[in-house]
Amino acid sequence: MAEALLLSEKVTLFRQEAPGGITYRIPALLYLPKETTFLAFAEKRSSAKDTDAEYLVLRRGRKDGASVQWEPLEALSSATLPGHRTMNPCPVYEAETGTIFLFFICVERHVTEGHQILTGRNAARLCYVSTGDAGRTWSPLVDLTEQVIGEDVRNWATFAVGPGHGVQLSSGRLVIPAYTYYIHMHCCGQPVPCCTKPHALTFYSDDRGRSWCKGHLLKARRAAECEVAEVTRQDGRKVLYCSARTPDKCRVEALSTDGGDRFQESSLCRELCEPPHGCQGSVVSFTPAPGQPEPDWKDGPKSWLIYSHPTSRHKRVNLGIYLNPSPLEQACWTAPWVLYKGPSGYSDLAVCAGGTPRLFGCLFECGVACECEEIAFRLFSYAELLRGIQDDCAQRISDMVKVTC
Repeated sequence: MAEALLLSEKVTLFRQEAPGGITYRIPALLYLPKETTFLAFAEKRSSAKDTDAEYLVLRRGRKDGASVQWEPLEALSSATLPGHRTMNPCPVYEAETGTIFLFFICVERHVTEGHQILTGRNAARLCYVSTGDAGRTWSPLVDLTEQVIGEDVRNWATFAVGPGHGVQLSSGRLVIPAYTYYIHMHCCGQPVPCCTKPHALTFYSDDRGRSWCKGHLLKARRAAECEVAEVTRQDGRKVLYCSARTPDKCRVEALSTDGGDRFQESSLCRELCEPPHGCQGSVVSFTPAPGQPEPDWKDGPKSWLIYSHPTSRHKRVNLGIYLNPSPLEQACWTAPWVLYKGPSGYSDLAVCAGGTPRLFGCLFECGVACECEEIAFRLFSYAELLRGIQDDCAQRISDMVKVTC
């Protein structure tokens, strides 16, 4: 039976079968405007541990106005490599051909990320499968590791894509966010683990996915799991915004003016906090519809950003949605609207292009005792986001007054 979703309701798409048992983690969300369909991806694991990842799963959701009808779970059997576990789904949609490229990494079974960093021996492969029929059938796996990374992988202790979604830029370029643990120092021929640091980068294609290239590393700061979004300035110029996970208590932000090949100097965004050890977050851009309130820009962007992430500095709880109406200026993020109160972790956002009202989808990890209990979906509107931000600010002020009194 398909599940119906009314606006503002949360629906569970993937549920942990038992504590310590089969668990679904690492959500990725894609919206297909021509089919008015969501594709919700996740990893199936035999437990919540990274080393127990097995393969990717998918649920298709057909949007009808402000509701979504979800089809049963499907296993993506073609997105597997013998002797490896499939991790970090990262889909991107090529609009002209209607092709979806689902990127992921295949990691040697039982080899942890920590072991790769300690030994400097990469165990990950860069792979994708594709579909031309909105995810009903998928191509065989394509391994791009040698072709795209090549000899540079010798200095990569490990790497991954996303997780979350990729983007197609207005130029047609397809961009897959990624990161690598780069080995900065060797001693007696062996890597020095404390000098192996995470750096964000992108993989991209300028020929609609026929071939792929590797961008330059964002070297200034430690930047791991990341997502990117294209921002259009008032003068029509395009800028690629990157938001990355970091252990430095807040997010790393960086901009690229060449479509993600190189990023300019990065900065820490104090408004977007990270819990201890950080957490993945999602970012998307959108153009406000006519009649929506706009700030008084001088030379600001036409595009706005929204961002999802746990809002606590202390642990992974209370998933928030933040709005930024002027993303090329610093300190312009609003206070968050808390979409889900309680344990929450990774998330992924999607914009429902076209249509009124402007709608967004969020696929996120959540639970009652632990954020790994389920992956849920929530559809929300721009108006609901604004109300949530205002209500949250009013509640914070009220709480401050109570404490003062």
